[in-house]
Amino acid sequence: MTTPDHVIPSSGGVDVAVHELGGEGPPLLLCHATGFHGRCWEPTARHLTDRYRCIAPDLRGHGDSPVPPELELHWSGFADDLLAVIDALDLGPVRAAGWSMGAAALVLAEQRRPGTIHSAFLFEPIIFPVLPTGPNPMAPGARKRREVFASRDEAFDNYLGKGPFANADPAALHGYVEHGFSDRPDGSVILKCRGEIEAQVYEHHGHDAWDRLDELDVPLVLAMSGDGGRPAQLVPLLAERVPGATLLRLDELTHMAPLEDPAAVAEAVADAVG
Repeated sequence: MTTPDHVIPSSGGVDVAVHELGGEGPPLLLCHATGFHGRCWEPTARHLTDRYRCIAPDLRGHGDSPVPPELELHWSGFADDLLAVIDALDLGPVRAAGWSMGAAALVLAEQRRPGTIHSAFLFEPIIFPVLPTGPNPMAPGARKRREVFASRDEAFDNYLGKGPFANADPAALHGYVEHGFSDRPDGSVILKCRGEIEAQVYEHHGHDAWDRLDELDVPLVLAMSGDGGRPAQLVPLLAERVPGATLLRLDELTHMAPLEDPAAVAEAVADAVG
């Protein structure tokens, strides 16, 4: 069972679990994608702890940061969580790396409070030029996601080499499974980020980050994979709108890059944040 190093109050009655992943030096805040958790960054952090103190929060609804049943998961809440962590641990201005939702949350936090971020590596942030209308096509799939397995080993075997985990490094996938499930009384395990939570994240992803990209005044590297998916397609458009941003292509990887090649991602993060 995961034991957080810090539990920090945020908005909406949420307590944010924060994991210290080791290292000394300037703090490096590592922010996960939808459906994952902070300790998914552990394999990447192993390549960074010689230079940084690596810190990874579980954003609301993920990992060890449950939400009250009535709370709607608007993305502004993820920015609330990051700002709460930065303030409580006295991290700012902080070096940061974000993946997908976590990258968008970093942008929202910096837009809300300029000077929060020192420098950042943003991998395929979910920031749309035009907010999609109608039902989010990813939500039904999330609600149908299998949540219960007889054991972590069964969950690992179910994911290995399949779907979005097709190219995942086995050690990184093991970390996702080890810390992404809770034990049940009968010995089985259940996803911490339940399908309904993940679906709500997709359904409430609307935010105004795109319209305010030109306000960002911080060194940013915007990185994209070579999988041709919608998140990757957006990155060059984002880079054009952010003053001074650097565009980085990681063509051998997919949207799941931190689980596929932690060493390569770590090198890109270090180059980006200084």
